[in-house]
Amino acid sequence: MSDSKPNKHRGKARSSADAMIEQSSNSTPRSPPDGIDEARLRQRAIGARLRQMFDEVVNEPVPDEFLEILRRAETPPREEQ
Repeated sequence: MSDSKPNKHRGKARSSADAMIEQSSNSTPRSPPDGIDEARLRQRAIGARLRQMFDEVVNEPVPDEFLEILRRAETPPREEQ
């Protein structure tokens, strides 16, 4: 469905949009503010340290007392006679 009426605002809006696109493509890329870079570095350092701590805990040996509890839990109870 085509609109035969001319839209006087359409040309103005299009030229504004074109100007914005042209302006943004000509501008140099902006680097993030220093605070954002610093925050990202902190988050990466925290993440690396948390992974390291998690790996240490996962690789610790299971205490014998816990293994004994697990063995008893897996053994079916004896029927009383």
